[in-house]
Amino acid sequence: MMVRPKHQRLVLVMLALAALVGAVMLAMWGLKDRAAYFYTPSDIGAAAPGRAMRLGGMVDIGSLVHDPDGVTIRFTVSDGKASLPVTYRGIVPDLFREGSGVVAEGRMNRGTFVADNILAKHDERYMPPQMDNLAATRQNLATR
Repeated sequence: MMVRPKHQRLVLVMLALAALVGAVMLAMWGLKDRAAYFYTPSDIGAAAPGRAMRLGGMVDIGSLVHDPDGVTIRFTVSDGKASLPVTYRGIVPDLFREGSGVVAEGRMNRGTFVADNILAKHDERYMPPQMDNLAATRQNLATR
């Protein structure tokens, strides 16, 4: 029995689609533990304790405390509606400060977010200090 070319193409297309779906499913299964979702302090109640996630918001002014060990910090992240205490052990980015935006990657542990990584956010007008000094010098020269 001979298979017609039309049917042969249909079988090849179906096999290709099945292989593609299989590859996507395999990739999703492999990355399921690596996925970190973004939550605000208001949304964090919906997050499962111990699951990797991202917390975003603003560092409350006056909340930053350095522990005596020199590498652990504690601060509060707020989204305007709710606040959440955060602890982090490590070196923080240069842009990290009170009143600025932050994204912390970590897990919830007994009502406190324990961060493994801190990402400081900046606004669109951010200019590195070196460039800011250069721009100020140029402006001073232009006004003379």
